[in-house]
Amino acid sequence: MPPRSDEPRRDPTGSRRGSSRGAEPRGSESREPGVGGISDARAYTPRGRTIREGGAEQRRTPRSSRSGDPFRPALQVLDGGRVTRAGRREPAAAGESARAGRRAPTTGGRAGVVRTVSARPAREPFEDDEEDPPPRRRPGPRRPAARRPVRKPRRPPRLGDPRRRLRLATVLALAMFASIGVRLVYLQTANAPAYADGGLSKRVATVELPAPRGAILDRNGQPLAHSVEARYVFADPTEVEDRDATARALSPLLGVPASKLADRMKPSKLPGTDKDLEFVYLARGVEIGTAKQIVALDLAGIGVHRDERREVPGGDLAANMLGFVSPDMNGLEGLEAKYDDLLRGVAGKRTYEVGQGDLAAPIPGGYSRTTKPQPGSSLRLTIDRDLQFMTQRILTKQVAQARGSVAAAVIMDVPTGEVLAQASQPTYDAADPTNVDSPADRDDAATSFVVDPGSIHKAITYGAALQEGVITPNTTFPVANTTVRGGVTFEDTHHANGRVMSIPGMLAFSSNIGTIEIADRLGKERLIDYQKRFGLGQPTGEGLPGEASGRLLPAEEWSGSAYGSVPIGHSVDATPLQMAAAYNAIANNGTYVQPHLIKETIGPDDKRTPSAAPASHSVLSPANAAALRRMLEAVTTVDGPDGRATGLAAAVPGYRVAGKTGTGLRYDNGKRQPGDVGSFIGMAPAENPRYVVAVFVWSPGGEGGAVAAPAFREMMGFTLRHYRVPPSRTDKSPKFEVFPR
Repeated sequence: MPPRSDEPRRDPTGSRRGSSRGAEPRGSESREPGVGGISDARAYTPRGRTIREGGAEQRRTPRSSRSGDPFRPALQVLDGGRVTRAGRREPAAAGESARAGRRAPTTGGRAGVVRTVSARPAREPFEDDEEDPPPRRRPGPRRPAARRPVRKPRRPPRLGDPRRRLRLATVLALAMFASIGVRLVYLQTANAPAYADGGLSKRVATVELPAPRGAILDRNGQPLAHSVEARYVFADPTEVEDRDATARALSPLLGVPASKLADRMKPSKLPGTDKDLEFVYLARGVEIGTAKQIVALDLAGIGVHRDERREVPGGDLAANMLGFVSPDMNGLEGLEAKYDDLLRGVAGKRTYEVGQGDLAAPIPGGYSRTTKPQPGSSLRLTIDRDLQFMTQRILTKQVAQARGSVAAAVIMDVPTGEVLAQASQPTYDAADPTNVDSPADRDDAATSFVVDPGSIHKAITYGAALQEGVITPNTTFPVANTTVRGGVTFEDTHHANGRVMSIPGMLAFSSNIGTIEIADRLGKERLIDYQKRFGLGQPTGEGLPGEASGRLLPAEEWSGSAYGSVPIGHSVDATPLQMAAAYNAIANNGTYVQPHLIKETIGPDDKRTPSAAPASHSVLSPANAAALRRMLEAVTTVDGPDGRATGLAAAVPGYRVAGKTGTGLRYDNGKRQPGDVGSFIGMAPAENPRYVVAVFVWSPGGEGGAVAAPAFREMMGFTLRHYRVPPSRTDKSPKFEVFPR
């Protein structure tokens, strides 16, 4: 190996030392002092030492084995020259400080290989610089200069343009935001309803706002039935922890046996599904105070919610007529059912956004819409509460004498046809409709109790005969004890023994024979026609549901016996209300007025709408009606040597009373029932009737006849006093002769 010259290095004191070269050959250029500078940085190794400091024995790494140095061309330029395409360094331009390279021939090296040493101008000394001592040369033979391989210059790397990158990033960001904006517009316009509806059930809650049910009032505005706010108690069987303990805690508050409550809270499945039952009623219509006590117990799985309770202040007052409602406030019977749509109203609702989870409460400022409930309208009846109470009280007292009986009473205002009282026996408490011996106990007997009216029908036969001119008030004729029609024998209870009787006498003694004789003169067609005129054979349309229409025997179905039975009130089906309306026509100067219960409706806004005027038509002339009333007074006044009239027990002291007793039959599903139906229908004051009272009592033992007339007397007497009707002038009462001489 040819020797190479040493590079400058530092001594331990830090001063720069020169190389230990020998004398330069003549003709060679001397190296300028101070040469080194930035070009020497190329000789530093990664450990911080230069190649020259590595020692003479260290050799340079061949160019091919060293990693590329991207900064080498720049360093060469800074060193005073430039690199040509051929890889050679050219001297700096003219005018600069010339840094002459010198060629040092290598002894023992390859020919033509030269080492170019660049010269750089010396640094101007600073003031505080110390003069460097002259370099000391190491003794010994001079080593030849090391061969420096010629490196091929590399083109410097091309740096990126930051403006181009910025423009590209801006375009990408704008494209991203534009796509997001287009998507948002699409979602808010095209698919907004679909996405909104998709989460509607999760974020929106709807609460029903119940509409208060309208009240039922009497003619004076006093409540007969009305609704009050209450609470219902419910259980979620899936959350109840201890059924028995919970039932024992609720039992005294709800008034329900603990065993029954525990059974209701038993876990079960919804019918036809595998889902657990999560709601069951424990009680409805609970008082608010009681509900607060239940809430205070904080029982797991037990809840309380707003409810409505139908309250009937009078208990059984007019219960058979009013009917009752279900726990859901739906009318089931009586007027509550007939006018359910009017009374029920329209429920409202509130829809609002709620929080999720445990914060299921309205979101302030969120969506909220409220539809106000529309309360139901109220009904003002023609019923007088005080009169209704007394009528029921009297009927109950009188009927107590006839065991197992069914009774009905109707009181009507003559000019208007308004029903002032309508009572039934048995009755029930409308607030507790299930507490009855039989569902039939809840029926309104006045409109559903179909009977053969019996002798009270005779007033229709006599009225038709008067109107048709078959008889007059002064008509008389002999009356036998019996007569036969169609093979059936008809008999009188008061035997006339063929004596001549007056028309008032026939009514006073309720002569079957005399009535059949008059009907024969009248004819069946005209009799049937007047039955219809008096309102028989069709519902009255009073206003109660399920009203019976009764039945008239068509002329073509009359048998031989019908000529005897129909005129005296048999083979005829009628209700107590129908017969009361017929007598009201007699009292109203011969004009039939449809009986009715509804006086007016009162809307939620307190607007009052009178009910439609009742239908009316003429049946008898006023004169004939007055004559018939006068003849009917004999029923309550005749009491002499010739006999006692059948209706003396119905007479009201101080007032003239016209009426008729009756003994009929009761049929159930076409089968005759044991016992009789005793009845009395009358009007007072007879000279100018104000009220009509009808009483019907059916008793299996036949005691109805003994009950009906006394009940009528008490009811009519109270009605006249209640409305302060002046007493009649007794000096003008008619005198009757039963058997004229």
